[in-house]
Amino acid sequence: MSEPTRIPLPSISSRAWEHPADRGALVALRKLRGFDVILKQLSGFLNERAVRMLLLGSAVRADERQFARVYRLYREAGEVLDAGVLPELFIRADPTINAMTIGLDKPVIVLNSGLIDVMDDDELRFVLGHELGHVLSGHAVYRTLLAALLALSTTLFAIPLGALGVRAVMAALLEWQRKSELSADRAGLLADQQPQVALRAHMKMASGGRIDELDPEVFLAQAQEYHANDDVRDLLLRALIVETQTHPFAVVRAGELDRWVKSGSYQAVLDGDYPRREDDADASMSAEASAAARHYGEEFSRLDESLGRVFSDLGRGLGQARDWLADRLRDLSEPRPRDDRERRDNPGRDDRRSGPPEW
Repeated sequence: MSEPTRIPLPSISSRAWEHPADRGALVALRKLRGFDVILKQLSGFLNERAVRMLLLGSAVRADERQFARVYRLYREAGEVLDAGVLPELFIRADPTINAMTIGLDKPVIVLNSGLIDVMDDDELRFVLGHELGHVLSGHAVYRTLLAALLALSTTLFAIPLGALGVRAVMAALLEWQRKSELSADRAGLLADQQPQVALRAHMKMASGGRIDELDPEVFLAQAQEYHANDDVRDLLLRALIVETQTHPFAVVRAGELDRWVKSGSYQAVLDGDYPRREDDADASMSAEASAAARHYGEEFSRLDESLGRVFSDLGRGLGQARDWLADRLRDLSEPRPRDDRERRDNPGRDDRRSGPPEW
């Protein structure tokens, strides 16, 4: 079977695949001139050298001679995304289905052996495109800030009222990081350009690789069901469940990527309608902030509607409980004649006890 032709995307800006909530934060942070340079220099001075030394000693660096198949797929993903010089790629012995991007100044991509064992070539290209998306968006810079805050959190919690502030910042950064994963999924899809392949990759991540027992339509229906119920209890439970998660669930990610494809945005990029890197410096912070605000506005409107329904139902329930209680109190307040008094007051009444017993 011939391999499908992938459309190259020359000079594509990472803004083409970034989720609105992710893109708004990134455009704002990119305006802070020098901020990323300082972080990169601090990280590259010692920490990244230590990580790379650890990988050189314990993992395998992929190239044309080692893991040549994986490296070829990596180059193909980089060519479609016009990534230029590719970060180093390492394969490490780990049975979990996972991959990661590490480093700020000179990022490296690490694939676990467990991921290579269960993913076919197309699925690996999607995963590699996902990791390249993180690199090209510069997500590692801001994840480092999150990691620093998490490390400092135990100290800041000891400061009066400090816990509330740091928890709010951490919650916001974790929410951004989850959205950055949705952005990287879009980059992975653009690198491979086969939506059914991206879906298969998410199905394998969710099931531990047992895709032969899964159905794509049912899997996507499950993703829709996760978001279908707008009951306020489910909305709050979803928020609490993911509050400390760095990644969205695999099922949810599959549904989000499917919605992006169906929105027409994916096809528009393939048709050449996407922002270019040369225009990144002119990206409007207010426009991206507005896009992010619209996204969260839709989320909050669903919450608002759900709250309205809950309070309406609660009001009806309280009204019914009030009416029932009033009826019971009224019954208790009315005097009830005793049987012997009824017989004296009503001498003509039949004495039912004089007849045959009732069964």
